[in-house]
Amino acid sequence: MSANIPSRPRQVGQRRNFAIVAGQYNPDYVRGLIEHTRAELLAISPNFNVVVHEVPGAFEIPLVVQEIATRGGVDAIIALGVIIEGETQHAALIATEITRALQQLALAHHIPVIHEVLLLKNEAQAKVRCLDDEINRGTEAARVAARMVQMLGELRNSRTETTGPRSEIRFGR
Repeated sequence: MSANIPSRPRQVGQRRNFAIVAGQYNPDYVRGLIEHTRAELLAISPNFNVVVHEVPGAFEIPLVVQEIATRGGVDAIIALGVIIEGETQHAALIATEITRALQQLALAHHIPVIHEVLLLKNEAQAKVRCLDDEINRGTEAARVAARMVQMLGELRNSRTETTGPRSEIRFGR
């Protein structure tokens, strides 16, 4: 695990809407992620609006992310959850499908979907990543979400201007 999380983005004065979708399994750890995510978003800008949606488990997160993305009105969605490996491959299968679904939803809806549904080996890893103030994946998720919203806003607001001659690449004759 890297101890280097993204630095806090510049403060944003614009009102932005963020949705957090969080699984209820391993509630103490997920609550730590939620609290750190909310606190960091509000530290970046007190104008941010943050709504939390809790779902029964991690596997249900993508369905609610899809519903939120389809309805619109949010600038980014942050998926939070904690899956602790057991003796079978079930946790890995769930984590793989969540990852795949969240990426597909981000691309299909053109919205940042920040993936912090953590697959962890044990509770010691969960404590460090979810409850610790120094290296917290909730803090990281908030910073990534804010940066992605800023970046996409800049890209969408910029005009493509052509200055000078255009070049073409031709293949064949």
